[in-house]
Amino acid sequence: MRQLLREARRLGVSVHIARIDDDPSLRGYYVADRGMIVLRYGLTRAETRSVLAHELGHAFYRHACDGPAAERQADIYAARLLVDAETYARLGRVNPDPHDLAERLDVTVDVIRTFEAHCLTRLGGVTYASPKMGARQWAYRAASA
Repeated sequence: MRQLLREARRLGVSVHIARIDDDPSLRGYYVADRGMIVLRYGLTRAETRSVLAHELGHAFYRHACDGPAAERQADIYAARLLVDAETYARLGRVNPDPHDLAERLDVTVDVIRTFEAHCLTRLGGVTYASPKMGARQWAYRAASA
């Protein structure tokens, strides 16, 4: 959680916990013009971490409104922020079930599914994570089981 609060500070965003009575499905939101993230009171630790990371994605990309593209971008930001590729690979060799991985990594299943769909590339029995440019183009590389 400290890592996420440091990221919020780095982005110049304040984080607040409040009772959100308007919409029961709303777990948090980002107010761009105030540089503020509001999280629903009573979330589990995994939900709090996952929602905060998602809203930090909105802050990072300076989203002024939401839409499918902005939501996907924030989801991917959260997955990259919360899931360490080496830890994911180590735990995935023991039990690759997304629910088990989510519990062990203290995130929601949605974060795991986003990480698998958008942050991993599997080629010829090798899994790569977090592509980057230049020499050694992948932050993590592991042989698939």
